[in-house]
Amino acid sequence: MFGLDLSFYNWDVIGKFVVQGFWYSVQLTVVATIGGIALGTLLALMRLSGKKPFAVPATIYVNVMRSIPLVMVLLWFFLIIPFAIGRPLGAETSAVITFIAFEAAYFSEIVRAGIQSIPRGQVFAGQAMGMSYAQNMKIVILPQAFRNMLPVFLTQTIILFQDTSLVYAIGAYDMLKGFETAGKQFGRPIEAYLLAAVVYFLMCYGLSIVVRQVQIRTQIIR
Repeated sequence: MFGLDLSFYNWDVIGKFVVQGFWYSVQLTVVATIGGIALGTLLALMRLSGKKPFAVPATIYVNVMRSIPLVMVLLWFFLIIPFAIGRPLGAETSAVITFIAFEAAYFSEIVRAGIQSIPRGQVFAGQAMGMSYAQNMKIVILPQAFRNMLPVFLTQTIILFQDTSLVYAIGAYDMLKGFETAGKQFGRPIEAYLLAAVVYFLMCYGLSIVVRQVQIRTQIIR
């Protein structure tokens, strides 16, 4: 209809060019989510500790990371950090470090909001039972907070998956790079980018429906 031809995209092409990039995008998403939540939880606890030596650096870190475009941070770790340490990190390693460090700032805000959503009475109840701050957080607060935050965590993970396409800027072979490579191979770059957009949309829209169902279930539990 518009002069576009997608007929060259058969399973052989998908398997040869796209699947490798798809698995890298998924792996990067999983690793960055786990690492980002772990570091983000630590940052959130530091900000909520009420102690300036912990709260101030954590606040500065979160605000700085949330104020800088991800692609710029990606280029920092890929170009500047290797120059500072005297050896290259490689595109894949740079991407993992960048996404964990960057996403931690966003997960930190999610965790902080989740912790603050727990009624203070439960905090006081834990203290009355003789629990320390760490025990109160581990046993009483965080389990409830994480359950409340699960839909938001999943939503942020979908956004993270979309953002993995930015590793294209440093030459990592993600799903978008796979589509682009196939498009160049067959002289169909426009069709390749169009199909990539459709695949990203279908995947992310499908995952958003799952998140909605999870949200409904967590509301029922509460």
